[in-house]
Amino acid sequence: MKTQRAGGISSQSEYIIPHFWASALELPLQLFRQQPWRTQTPFISWGAKCIRAHKVWKHIPKRKIHIAIIDTGLDYSHKDLARTTGAGYNVLHPDSPPHDDNGHGTHIAGTIAATNPESGMTGTAPQTIIHPVKAFDQSGSARISDIVSGIEWCIKNRMDIINMSFGMQQSSPLLRDAVRRAARAGIIIVASAGNDGKRRADYPARYPEAISVGAATRQGKILNISNRGRYIDLYAPGEEVVSTWLNGRYHALSGTSMAASYVSGACALLLAVKPGLTSKQVKRLLKRSQTPVSPAKKQGKTGVGIINVHRAVMRLLNKNHMRSGADTPTRRRTLRRTVRTQKTKARRA
Repeated sequence: MKTQRAGGISSQSEYIIPHFWASALELPLQLFRQQPWRTQTPFISWGAKCIRAHKVWKHIPKRKIHIAIIDTGLDYSHKDLARTTGAGYNVLHPDSPPHDDNGHGTHIAGTIAATNPESGMTGTAPQTIIHPVKAFDQSGSARISDIVSGIEWCIKNRMDIINMSFGMQQSSPLLRDAVRRAARAGIIIVASAGNDGKRRADYPARYPEAISVGAATRQGKILNISNRGRYIDLYAPGEEVVSTWLNGRYHALSGTSMAASYVSGACALLLAVKPGLTSKQVKRLLKRSQTPVSPAKKQGKTGVGIINVHRAVMRLLNKNHMRSGADTPTRRRTLRRTVRTQKTKARRA
């Protein structure tokens, strides 16, 4: 018998569970349209606006980035996901499609790449192709061996990014080795830090190859349930995030699972601008572009912040243009300063 605890590990150390807390708020489309702050069509979640993803879409090349979501699968019938879904893999039943019978994987997918120009949701990186890898069962638990099989599928199928919105408190040699191999294959690994409100991070987020993500509130503070401390690389929105759900519905969830999906989307936007970026370069760029986060009460100072993907993309675009000699506002300002400060010597006739 398995017992579960959100953000941690089950009583049997072989099992891993996702990082989220279910909100009582469930939004059918009819109710959703009645909310005045959610009337924009297509709607953009508060989290995507918080990290300013919607400000950079016009600058992103039409390049497909492939993100694998190792989770509970995907609701293929959801109209907001129909245009962004690629091939997937069902680890539990290899002969069957990775259909979602829980909802968590569908929620993550929507936050990353939903796109419904007519009446639905737009995710963080709507041009991204998502690949559902079902390793979690209906109850939201997974064996480490199934997670590893999912990672192996991602390596074999040359994924650009793996979203890992799950974790456990103890490290596993099998999982450690699989994460290393994925990183060596050039895959960016984004992992949620856990929902214990402690100064630590769960595994695999704690592994150095991963981008470890904590959750933030609408007010720009660390979410009270989010893990924090020196093992957290970045924070992203994780409070009452509305995203796609089973049977064409929408649902609000809170936790570091949700925060990790925003970071995966941000990574996809950066890779679309410059495909050759490594995981270390992406992490460094996002950290340099972050917005300061306020720690929760009695939690002390924090040296990391909430991602600002607009700032990160602009930094990357300006850097690329400067290297190519293109005429940009940044380059023109630099040239003007150079001209003003250069001393000129009179020549003798």
